[in-house]
Amino acid sequence: MKNNFDPNAAAASDSGIFGLPFSVDEAKLILIPVPWEVTTSYGGGTSKGPEAIFHASKQVDLFDVELGNFYEAGIAMTDISKEIQEWNHDARKFAEIVIAADETTHAATVKNAIQTVNEYSSKLNDYVYTETKKFLSQGKMLGVVGGDHSTPFGAIKALLEVYPNMGILHIDAHADLRDAYEGFEHSHASIMHNVMTKTPLTKLVQVGIRDFCEEEFNFIQQQNTRIHTYFDAQIFEDKMHGKVWAKICDDIIQHLPSEVYISFDVDGLDPRFCPHTGTPVPGGLDFQEAVYLIKKVVQSGRKIIGFDLNEVSPGNSQEEWDANVGARLLYKLCGYALQRQAFT
Repeated sequence: MKNNFDPNAAAASDSGIFGLPFSVDEAKLILIPVPWEVTTSYGGGTSKGPEAIFHASKQVDLFDVELGNFYEAGIAMTDISKEIQEWNHDARKFAEIVIAADETTHAATVKNAIQTVNEYSSKLNDYVYTETKKFLSQGKMLGVVGGDHSTPFGAIKALLEVYPNMGILHIDAHADLRDAYEGFEHSHASIMHNVMTKTPLTKLVQVGIRDFCEEEFNFIQQQNTRIHTYFDAQIFEDKMHGKVWAKICDDIIQHLPSEVYISFDVDGLDPRFCPHTGTPVPGGLDFQEAVYLIKKVVQSGRKIIGFDLNEVSPGNSQEEWDANVGARLLYKLCGYALQRQAFT
């Protein structure tokens, strides 16, 4: 920590994420921004999420009454890749051909567009994988800031090489278990299907799921030893019958191994916290419920070894509510990830 840094003062204009003074070399926890939303077909704007969160983070007070001054371990966000922004722009043109296709669209045109999008998505996965491997080899902790929910695949793949017994706690409105949705092999709607079929992950615990197709439901049933899904409707009903959130959290956590990766799609929250996210769905977790679940993971003795936060979109509004919520949620994720780490 630099001697002249005042954690109680306003963030300096040239400061990093959360107004912190750390460089990437100095920080213990590295955040990789991934401005990507190629396969989204409803609302847009998630590619602007990392930048919006970065700016909103300057308003977050650093002291945390539960976690103390965990930021002293060092948190830094890498520069937003202009190359990824260009890939996103170029690939999005081809994705729009597929999304807008009807009976008048030539089949070869659609096929070529799908192939091109899949090639760009593979390049994106390789980029995130390589970046994650690089920082893990330096003893850093990692968080991915999307972008749409397809973005963390490369990071999950890299982390599994270091933590082969890790499980994923997946907070989301959607199951994300579709197989190559609309032909896109790495659709934001397919991230968990890809993780379950293309990596050796053995445990996925989903929370808040309330929007899914029959194919996804059947996949969950078929993978019932590897996937535990806590549907939002059942959580709500349990609450109506008097089951407290703390006990529900205990039930959720019991399925997780000792090393946990958290994959957080912001639409897992009630939409009042994320009105501009790409695919908002009624229902979901309260902000404090989500934070409490993460807290309970750490209190259980488990270790958070990485995380992602996705689908934060500032939309076209001048308001910064979505980014404000995203920045504060990101800060809590950082805090609980660092809580059981040595500040070295």
